[in-house]
Amino acid sequence: EADAGAVLVPMAERLSAATAARLSRVLDEREVGFERDGVSRRWPAQVAVVALDEGQADDAPPPEALTDRLALRADLRELSLRDCGEPAASPEAVARARERLAGVEVPEPLLRALCATALRLGVDSPRASLAALRATRAAAALRARARANDDDAQLAARLVLGPRATRLPPPPDEAPQAQEPPAPPPPPAPPAPPPAGEPAPEQESATPPPAALEDLLIAAAQAVVSEQWLAALRSRERAREAGRVGELSASPRGGRPVGSRAGLPRGGARLNLMDTLRAAAPWQPLRRREAVQAARMAPRPASGPAAAHTTHTTHTANPSSQGARTAGTSRPLRLHVHACDLRVSRLQQRAATATLFVLDASGSSALHRLAEAKGAIHLLLADCYVRRDQVGVVAFRGARAEVLLEPTRSLVRARRSLAALPGGGGTPLASALEAALRMAGQVRRAGSVPVVVLLTDGRANIDRSGQPGRAAAEADALQAARLLRAQHLTSLVVDTSPQPAPAARRLAAEMGAAYRALPYAGAAALSAAVQALPRPGA
Repeated sequence: EADAGAVLVPMAERLSAATAARLSRVLDEREVGFERDGVSRRWPAQVAVVALDEGQADDAPPPEALTDRLALRADLRELSLRDCGEPAASPEAVARARERLAGVEVPEPLLRALCATALRLGVDSPRASLAALRATRAAAALRARARANDDDAQLAARLVLGPRATRLPPPPDEAPQAQEPPAPPPPPAPPAPPPAGEPAPEQESATPPPAALEDLLIAAAQAVVSEQWLAALRSRERAREAGRVGELSASPRGGRPVGSRAGLPRGGARLNLMDTLRAAAPWQPLRRREAVQAARMAPRPASGPAAAHTTHTTHTANPSSQGARTAGTSRPLRLHVHACDLRVSRLQQRAATATLFVLDASGSSALHRLAEAKGAIHLLLADCYVRRDQVGVVAFRGARAEVLLEPTRSLVRARRSLAALPGGGGTPLASALEAALRMAGQVRRAGSVPVVVLLTDGRANIDRSGQPGRAAAEADALQAARLLRAQHLTSLVVDTSPQPAPAARRLAAEMGAAYRALPYAGAAALSAAVQALPRPGA
């Protein structure tokens, strides 16, 4: 029914995961499917979704599966109807802009700048970059332009990328060098004069250099980020510098209480009695009146000896009490509680940390750092035993990677697995990163926070299929490193070569990991470097 229209979702913070998944499927496939008992039907459903987050500060946010697919975000907490002016464009102008939308062209430098801006702001979802691209084309179409320029991209950065920022862009190490601006593209044919009621097309400007364009988009995105959000981002970055504990996560059964939420006490959730009574208290006068009216409209029992006996028993019960002799005081006060009043406790606890060591046991690394890496793991395992954290070990040599130790707290098992680890052979780096990614997924499903520590020189020479070839092996390793970065894993790359190697530094950049080059450090220094690694959620 909402095809070619909009779907309004009030109280999106209370939306169930199943309903959010159905809405997300409609947004992706642009149709509604029905399959049951051998009957399959499809209806077109190209809709726009407007989700209203009406939760408080301590409420859970709307489901991420739905919010990731919503392009524009607006903060209406300090906005009133008096602050809203006239619409920027008339309905007729919007309709004509839709007709021009398919023909709007976005230059390649503009597209690259949008993607680079999203990465610098910590917006890793590719849907955000696609939404920014669509917003750029829509802005150009509303301004009656056939080719988007930097003004349209700045508007898209403010509307799409700014509200999604998760980190502050790092300051430039040095002032950018002056660059020759590229030759401007040939001017397009002048557009036809717009009809009445539509703004005149603006003159197109030359595209600035890529570095300058990224700075413009970053500044536009930061302009819409509130000072409170920027302060929260700065404090979060400062807290991560020395964090050593797991992130705070919701726990249905145990942990520290952090408020309550509406819900039923099932699935391990605990009923919060006081908050339930507070939610039901304001509705008692209205519900009592409704109960009295319902009692009056209910059919009365038939008269007879049984009815007279029942009435007599009710009024003469407990005749010695003062309340029974006083009319209206023999009935206890009833509290009307509905299902919408029920509140369950919200609990949080810090998840345990699992440090996953990925050891390069190939011929080149075994000559230099394998013994020191084993010693560092022994020291770290003793520290993890005190903190009740876990440690897992993945070693790679020859043609494949091998899981030596599943995440555990056992010091004896770790020592046995490391003592039997030989060195020599090729470097299947891509296979090792994939094994670490699988182990990190298992750790997350178990409720812990994985931290990946990779000890290698970065010189891969065995590809994913186990065949030798340096070029293919390096390409597979970089692709696997990007997968780890997409999973937002906290990771550290320790360069075990005698001198800092560019291959290991490039691998750390693709992983989004911290880089440490310790050519002369021993096991104690390596252990200290891992202990200083930021933990998420600290």
